[in-house]
Amino acid sequence: MQQKIVIKVQLKCNKCRSKAMSIAAMASGVLSVQLEGDKRDQVVVIGDGVDAAGMTTLLRKKIGHASLEFVDDLKD
Repeated sequence: MQQKIVIKVQLKCNKCRSKAMSIAAMASGVLSVQLEGDKRDQVVVIGDGVDAAGMTTLLRKKIGHASLEFVDDLKD
């Protein structure tokens, strides 16, 4: 079953945005990655069997402050 994961990340520059997108895309089971929000500070990941907590921890280590907003199951 696919799930939608939204992680709020403190992005300071375009390089940080690109780094966050590449980190999120490298996780296993990820189908798509997007930036959303008013300040484009939310990384939205759609995938199957993605470890949301692990991805949030990895973003914290590589980029800075990151918080898991919500995880929602998508219906086909």
